[in-house]
Amino acid sequence: MSAFHFFSGKGGVGKTSLACATAVQAADAGRRTLLVTTDPASNLADVFEQPIGHRVTPIAAVPNLWAMEIDPDRATDEYKERALAPLRAAFPPALVAVIEEQMSGPCTSEVAAFDRFTDFLEAPAPGQPAYDLVIFDTAPTGHTLRLLELPAEWSQSIDAASAGSGQTCIGPAAAVQDAKHKYERALAQLRNPAQTTFTFVLQPEAISIRETQRAIGELGHLGIHSHQLIVNAVIPPEAAADPLFAARRERPQQYLAQIAVDLPWPARQVPLLSGEIKGLDRVRALAGLLTDPNARPTFEVEAGEPPAPDWPAAAILARLQPPAGRRRTLFFAGKGGVGKTVASCVTAVHLARQGFHTLLLTTDPAAHLGDVLGVPVGDSAAPVAGAPNLWAAKIDPKAAAETYKARILDDARRRGRPPEALRVMAEELDSPCTEEMAAFDLFIDYASQADWDVVVFDTAPTGHTLRLLELPLDWSQQLDVKVFATVDTAAADDVAKRRFGDVIAMMRDPARSTFAFVMYPEATPILEAHRASQELRALGIAPGLVVANFIIPPDAAAAAPFTRARRAMQARYLAEIGQRFDVPVLRIPLLPQEVKGLATLTALGEQLYGQGAPAAWPA
Repeated sequence: MSAFHFFSGKGGVGKTSLACATAVQAADAGRRTLLVTTDPASNLADVFEQPIGHRVTPIAAVPNLWAMEIDPDRATDEYKERALAPLRAAFPPALVAVIEEQMSGPCTSEVAAFDRFTDFLEAPAPGQPAYDLVIFDTAPTGHTLRLLELPAEWSQSIDAASAGSGQTCIGPAAAVQDAKHKYERALAQLRNPAQTTFTFVLQPEAISIRETQRAIGELGHLGIHSHQLIVNAVIPPEAAADPLFAARRERPQQYLAQIAVDLPWPARQVPLLSGEIKGLDRVRALAGLLTDPNARPTFEVEAGEPPAPDWPAAAILARLQPPAGRRRTLFFAGKGGVGKTVASCVTAVHLARQGFHTLLLTTDPAAHLGDVLGVPVGDSAAPVAGAPNLWAAKIDPKAAAETYKARILDDARRRGRPPEALRVMAEELDSPCTEEMAAFDLFIDYASQADWDVVVFDTAPTGHTLRLLELPLDWSQQLDVKVFATVDTAAADDVAKRRFGDVIAMMRDPARSTFAFVMYPEATPILEAHRASQELRALGIAPGLVVANFIIPPDAAAAAPFTRARRAMQARYLAEIGQRFDVPVLRIPLLPQEVKGLATLTALGEQLYGQGAPAAWPA
């Protein structure tokens, strides 16, 4: 019987590195191990420095270890073919074509990726390989929770459709009954502590602790209670020889004490290392730290080209401020944990202080705007206390879905739709994918509003952001059934084309929108951002800015060996950023404390955008 081990947590806390290290450790101990990633922006291949992709692939030089990166597009094609194959033999081609069109929406993509994921929770079929351990490297917490909620939600949706119209947005209910049983078995496996363990990776900081608490609470509602913790990137004592890291080490000691009280599960600590985890030797070094946290591997840093000089603030502000008499929409995107929320907040606060009416939004399911701003942020746009000209809101998919469903059904009643039509529409809207549709619908509303000089989007991690931005194109043929279910089909097409056309034109116009990719100077976030920028270019959207975050100041380079090693690594990757991205680069320094609260955001904005660094950072 296989054991299952999930790695979850906030973006950027080190889930992938620790999942890889655990997998190598298990394989080296003789256990047949499979490592699967469910993150749309996977980087297993980057860590192991070999191609992997959407197939089970042996890891070179690690007997007993295989890996797979689930590709949502290929999983969708495979799912549709499995669902449609038996229908082609039983129904006329015209009817099959209608069903296939109904399965062409984003609901199918979501459930297909999940369907592929649950394959690994099933007992292997005869002739298929069996594994002693299956490790899941998951997407950041909000999306992982969404994934784990699906078994119950899809089972309910299939049951409701079976009792009603017989049709779901993922295919005829009769054809997906086997999937329903599969999802129920998957949930039973997840609830079984003898087989399944969830390791939450977190860092000693307030946001990471709160997200871990929230995630454990939500898993409890699903009946999942088998947890353990890895507290990663703990600043080691030797780093305290440098004043910057000494200051950054003080507050985490309080958070470590808080973790012991507020998160009473088995926990291990892993220190912040002087270099990145990339390549098998470094993965094995990290695996050693899981058993001996006092070990201190040393990493050689290859010399690189010196980074280009800092871009002038005026060149960067030209990509952020709205042109005279017009508005600008800013998208801050990138890998989880790179600092998108801080970059979004500091920019929004600064632009608001310059007199621009600014709306700050997040589309991330694990929203942290309120944590960084230091004020509550609700589901609708509201003024930010203490920040004139700034409004903020978070797009909560669950809340948006309830409002969206009520609006669609109320409109249908006003138009005199018959009870049978209302019942079918209610079934359609009870699908789990309504949340994604509703969040997208709200995103379109905000993006279309003319009330703001600047709209700043703090987006979800890269793979999910790309999915959101592709929705206008993917859904253009679906809205007559879904978003515009209450109007005539011809009118729906016209309205959809106009509405989407305006938003797509805005995103493609560099005078009206700027896509800023946020990264820290290490290989994985740079590669992920570069791949995402290429995908955006395929949609006709050109990146306009790069934000390089957590930069160690030059005056810290001559301090402790730990600091010198990290500074040398950063210099090499800053040069690579300049070579890969032909756009201005904004560098955000590593500060001695968390970036939190309007005072710190204001001071940081002045340093970044033109008035110099403060003599002392706000407490």
